[in-house]
Amino acid sequence: MIQEKETLQVAEVALTYRPHFKTEDLPKISNAEDAYKIFLYHWDMGRIQLLEEFRVLLLSRSNKALGVALISSGGVSGTVVDPKVIFATALKANASVIILCHNHPSGNLQPSTSDNQITKKLKEGGKLLDIEIHDHLIISENSFYSHANEGLL
Repeated sequence: MIQEKETLQVAEVALTYRPHFKTEDLPKISNAEDAYKIFLYHWDMGRIQLLEEFRVLLLSRSNKALGVALISSGGVSGTVVDPKVIFATALKANASVIILCHNHPSGNLQPSTSDNQITKKLKEGGKLLDIEIHDHLIISENSFYSHANEGLL
């Protein structure tokens, strides 16, 4: 039984959502190329060939772009992709759809086995939360690979 007042003190958790834009002004994502352009705009081009990074594009139910979030930054050959961070970010932004994206510093756009595994894992996790994974892009500064365009989603 809890008796001391100090042991009853816990952090209060508050959820807020304060967009600083009008929904009608947001760009609509219609295809992988639209998403690629937004990701590229938000990427530090001085790092795209240096370090692997993982980002998500957060979308409304009508595919309006709510924002881009950096999930992780790693080394030359990989980065950590934590589903909890991805879905916490999506939930915080009230996103109904997300597009996954990471770069391959080598410029090789072919997905690795681990790229395909994390895509599948996140797609399954999204189903539980009613957050749809529309695509997973692998990008370089000149081109991209789309899991959706290749029929892998």
